[in-house]
Formats: sequence, C-alpha cells, structure tokens
Amino acid sequence: MSKIILLRHGQSEWNLRNLFTGWTDVALTEQGREEARRAGEKIKNAGLEPRYYFTSYLKRAIDTLHIAAAAMDREYVPETKDWHLNERHYGALQGLDKAVTAAKYGDEQVHQWRRSYDVVPPALEPTDDRYPGKDPKYAMLSPDELPLAESLKDTIERVRPCWEEFIAPALRLYGTVLVAAHGNSLRALVMMMRHLTPDEVLKLEIPTGEPQVFELDENLSPISSHYL
Repeated sequence: MSKIILLRHGQSEWNLRNLFTGWTDVALTEQGREEARRAGEKIKNAGLEPRYYFTSYLKRAIDTLHIAAAAMDREYVPETKDWHLNERHYGALQGLDKAVTAAKYGDEQVHQWRRSYDVVPPALEPTDDRYPGKDPKYAMLSPDELPLAESLKDTIERVRPCWEEFIAPALRLYGTVLVAAHGNSLRALVMMMRHLTPDEVLKLEIPTGEPQVFELDENLSPISSHYL
C-alpha cells in the first residue's frame, strides 16, 4: 500500500494581506512557519516516514517543506522541485487586494474568477513585470509553457504530467511521498486521484498547514484519506 501526504503551504505574507498571489513568490509569515513546523510534528507523531518529497518553484511551498522536514528529522530525504506544482496563475489580478477588486468589478465577477472551473481571469501582457518569462526561475521554459492567466481547469491540466510522470512512479518506488504545494495544485492532485467531476472539485477546500494522508491501492486509487 502506498501513501501520499498532501501539505498546503503555511500562511504567506500575501495571504495575510488578502492579496491575489498566484505565481508571485512571497514568503511565509511567522504563523505560516509555525504551521509548517506543526505539520512536520504531526507527520512524525503519526509514524509516517516519507521517502521522497515534491514541491513547487515557489518559496512559500519550498520553505514549508523544509521546515516540516526538519521537524520530522528527515532533511536528508530527496526532493524534486517542479514548476508544474505552482499555484494557479491569477494573471493581471496578482498583487491586487481581493476586497478592492470586488468593489471595482463586483462580487459576482470576482467570484467567477476565483471559484469557477473554466473561467480565466484577466491575462497579463508579456511586457508586464509580473510575466513569469521575466523571472530567471523559468528561463528554461518556452513561451507556450508560460501562463498569462489560468483557470482551475488549466491548472489541473498543468499538474497532470507531474502526477503521471513523476509522483505516481515515486509512489510505486518509495511507498510514502510528501507533496508540499498550493491550494489549487493540490486540488488538482486530489481530483485526479479521486476522479472528481468539475463540480466536485470546486467544493474541495484544502486548509493551510494541515497534512492530509491518502492510502492508495495498487492502482494508486484512494482507499481512505484523513487529516492529521
């Protein structure tokens, strides 16, 4: 039996300020760091010993992983960073205050951008300083791979190759794997494992800093799941 532990990063500076974050690379708050430490302790106290780690290219997820790994005394475990596990890209909304944006565009429009399955928010222009092509982290990616904005559907399709090509084989090889990532990229993984419909995945909420453990059968389908 394989086990996958999903861990959404702890509170970030922009979570605290109620800003659209997406691919913006912001740090954890002190509360977020404490959430990550407690998550690692919960995993250790549950007797779980992940043997491989996955995370995104964004430091709030990377730092969450490393803080949790230190709390588990398992810093030596190998890890893969994969940009496919980044948060959903919120396009031109990134950096905007959510309440101010709702006041400008209306609650219903902002709700559509945030909570719909296939509605894409306003896109960035490639000349925008927020465009990921200007970030050296993504220098190896082609323009076709760099999003200007994403729906949840787009995010799920981006995460899929990471699941199929890397995470699923690691589960079969190592048995227990920890993925520290983001709300929407983790929703994508749960959707794929559970074969959820678009309506079902929209109802899925993943709290920050709370490890969720899935026990998987030989086909990597969930037998059970619970939060620690």
